[in-house]
Amino acid sequence: MSFAKKEYEFLKEIDISPRNIGCYVSGNWKANGPVISTINPANNQPIAEVVEGSLEDYEEGLKACAEASKMWMQMPAPKRGEIVRQIGDALRAKLQQLGRLVSLEMGKILPEGIGEVQEIIDMCDFSVGLSRQLNGSIIPSERPNHAMLEVWNPLGIVGVITAFNFPSAVLGWNACLALVCGNCVVWKGAPTTPLVTIAITKIIASVFEKNNLPGAIFTSLCGGAEIGEAISKDTRIPLVSFTGSSKVGLMVQQTVNQRFGKCLLELSGNNAIIVMDDADIKLAVRSILFAAVGTAGQRCTTCRRLLLHEGIYEKVLEQLLVVYKQVKIGDPLEDGTLLGPLHTKTSRDNFVKGIEAIKSQGGKILTGGSAIESEGNFVHPTIVEISPDADIVKEELFAPVLYVMKFKTLPEAIEINNSVPQGLSSSIFTQRPEAIFKWIGPLGSDCGIVNVNIPTNGAEIGGAFGGEKATGGGREAGSDSWKQYMRRATCTINYGSELPLAQGINFG
Repeated sequence: MSFAKKEYEFLKEIDISPRNIGCYVSGNWKANGPVISTINPANNQPIAEVVEGSLEDYEEGLKACAEASKMWMQMPAPKRGEIVRQIGDALRAKLQQLGRLVSLEMGKILPEGIGEVQEIIDMCDFSVGLSRQLNGSIIPSERPNHAMLEVWNPLGIVGVITAFNFPSAVLGWNACLALVCGNCVVWKGAPTTPLVTIAITKIIASVFEKNNLPGAIFTSLCGGAEIGEAISKDTRIPLVSFTGSSKVGLMVQQTVNQRFGKCLLELSGNNAIIVMDDADIKLAVRSILFAAVGTAGQRCTTCRRLLLHEGIYEKVLEQLLVVYKQVKIGDPLEDGTLLGPLHTKTSRDNFVKGIEAIKSQGGKILTGGSAIESEGNFVHPTIVEISPDADIVKEELFAPVLYVMKFKTLPEAIEINNSVPQGLSSSIFTQRPEAIFKWIGPLGSDCGIVNVNIPTNGAEIGGAFGGEKATGGGREAGSDSWKQYMRRATCTINYGSELPLAQGINFG
């Protein structure tokens, strides 16, 4: 059986066929759900077929996963780290093909697709070192002949529900940490990027197979909302990591909280860049272009609001309009393309509706503002002058639409930055130390990512990634994010023969 287009033949190099089984459960590929076609957003034509999983497949996978976790959590952490190292090497060997698949199926340009897969590889490297540093603490006890220890143990199973915009990287942020921390992983990829889910899973599964380990340590399912709901409700899964909209994330959180599970949420962003009157304007303009146009505005860290000091407002806007007109729109796999399609027809329709809402709320279109007539889901990158108080500005329009607004003072700019429900990423362009330290201090940005002289997007894996407020409060990837994937126990050990009580209590 051949692919419909010759340019899809490279998929065979990563074991993707014209028809694919979409579930890896109990160490086997099987699926009993509906057959769907995955679509190329550049032309809205089918790429391949995928058989999705059923709830019966899910249940079989969870039973095997729960059994495998008993063995996996007892394996020494550095040994688990060695398995993750091998996963990184296996992904590295297929970096170009996997990156091309991400670009093809999601719609982001090829350099971003390759960069996304590199992010999983980087997370594997990071996690290998981490596997020897899952350190607890020794705490001084107030009682003689007593020791207090802080011990970290695996949770058991971590559920990971990822979104279409980063169909592989977000898995890496979660699964690499979860695995070295001693947890099994149940992954539900986005329903519109199943080929990425299958290709990544096949590579990970091959490493477990090569090491004679149960495939159920990593369970993967393609499917719709019913699979996500099953993960959220499942008491066998102590931690659920969800990436998606604030609306759906709230529903996931409420479901998981009802069973007293833990939630790690990476939700909507509404990110602002502030440009002060002393900023390096050339640097700022380059950063704004990448932050607002990169990934067709479909990153959670995309810059959606641009706050310009009144003294440099016209100058920055003039330069920005020039570079926007130079953006090459087209096939994300072609060299030189900077703006690929939106991911689905629905995304394109939402862009059109969003532009109508912007106009009705007093927004002035400076450039763009329309969809492109073509087979694909292409739109023009758009800049809008609008009041920061407009209702549409408080929402996340998942498209390359940049709201521009003017301010007079830094406190005013910070107030505008913090005025939206979301709190993911933010950045300021300035050379003044007092502005920088006010921005990153307690009266500055209320976001989880607070940058200076760089874009809002393109975070490194070494830092904890996540945001506040309606962004969900979760932290993934670097720093001490690993602690969310383990349970902490405070252990007090009496190695003497007396029983002194804390706080000096005398009980009989």
